[in-house]
Amino acid sequence: MEDEPRPGRPVTACGDANISKVLVSLSDDRRKTCEEISTETSMSRTSVFRVLTNKLNKKKKFSKWVPHLLTDEQKESRVNFSRNFLRRFQTEQNDFLGRIITGDETWVYSWDPETKRQSAEWRDFDEPRPEKVRRKQGALKVMHMIFFYMNGVILRWPVPIGTTINAQYYKKVLQDKLKPAIRKKRPGLLESGILFHHDNAPVHTARAVRDVLAGYKLELLEHPRYSPDLAPCDFHLFPKMKEHLRGQRFETEEDIIQATKVAIKNLDKCSYVTAFKDWL
Repeated sequence: MEDEPRPGRPVTACGDANISKVLVSLSDDRRKTCEEISTETSMSRTSVFRVLTNKLNKKKKFSKWVPHLLTDEQKESRVNFSRNFLRRFQTEQNDFLGRIITGDETWVYSWDPETKRQSAEWRDFDEPRPEKVRRKQGALKVMHMIFFYMNGVILRWPVPIGTTINAQYYKKVLQDKLKPAIRKKRPGLLESGILFHHDNAPVHTARAVRDVLAGYKLELLEHPRYSPDLAPCDFHLFPKMKEHLRGQRFETEEDIIQATKVAIKNLDKCSYVTAFKDWL
C-alpha cells in the first residue's frame, strides 16, 4: 500500500538534514535556547523543539548545586577508599564495623526552620497548600563535636562560645574528652584496636592531631576529599538529630545544649547500626 499523492509541501522539518543542523548547533553550546537554535539554523522554533524532544530525545535539565566539582584524581580517591572499605568488611565482617569510631563537628542553631516534609498537612483536595514564611536560621548557635560507633554516641561535646576549633583544641578534646569516654563506655575497644574515622578537614589532618592518634595506637581510616556523603555524621547522624530540633526556638546556649542532648537521647538505638549499614 502507498499513500495517495496530496497537494502541499512535504514535511521535512524533522528530516536528517535538520537533525544534523540542530546537533551541530548544540555541539557549540548545550545551553542554547530553542530561539537561538532557530535563528542559527533558519528553522522554526516549533521544528527545533520537535527535533530536540522527538528525534534526539533531549530534555533541558537544570544544574544542581554541589559543594565541589571533583577532579578525576579526587574521584579515583573515592573509588579507592570505597573498595578498601568493602574489602575489609568482606574479610572481617561486623568485627570491622564494630571497631570503628567516627566523629565530626556541627552547628546547632537557636532556631532551624522545619523541612517541607515536616510542615506537610492533611487537607481536602480543593484546599490550597499551607503557607509559611521563609526565615533564616537563628543567630545564636553552639558548635557540637560528636563521636559515635555502632551502639551509640561515645562523646557529645558542646564547644564553648568564642572558642576557635584549631588543631590544638581538637587534640585536647581527643586527649581529655574522647579517650576517657572510650575507656568508660567501651574499654574493650582500646584492647581490640580502634579504627578511627573523621573527614579530612585541616583541623583533623594537622600533624599534632595525627601524632596524638598514632600515640593511641589507633588505625586511622582515610577519608576522600570533599565527600560528606561518605561520612556517617554528615549523611545520617546530624540530619536525624536535627529533625528533632527543627521548628523549636531556644533562648540561651544552655537551652541549645540541653535540647541537643535530648535529641540524641531520643534517637532509636537501631539508628546507629543503620548509619553503618548505609555507609556500606
